[in-house]
Amino acid sequence: MGMPVPDILDPQCATRQALERFSSKWTILVVYALCAGPQRHAELLRRIPGITQKMLTQTLRTMESDDLVRRTVHKESHPQHVEYSLTTLGDRLQDPLAAICEWAARRHADDASTVDATA
Repeated sequence: MGMPVPDILDPQCATRQALERFSSKWTILVVYALCAGPQRHAELLRRIPGITQKMLTQTLRTMESDDLVRRTVHKESHPQHVEYSLTTLGDRLQDPLAAICEWAARRHADDASTVDATA
């Protein structure tokens, strides 16, 4: 007996709703960056090439409202020390993300061997 396949064409499908949340390239890249552990906004900005400060802030806020990211203020007075980390829910994305990375690496290797064979 196999796992039931969700109808992702249905707008009410939970899988479709999750895929829509992750369709932003920045969301996945922020998850990937935070897999290394809690980081400050400036660290994330340096680690994720091409993202603007505004887009990172928007992405982190959306991820926080989706319970994927936790924002922790370590110092109440100025200057504040704020770190972002994955929540338990966000942390559960590590295995699926690793599987996608593995799939991409295999595909890249297969494409490279095909190019070598035709050369």
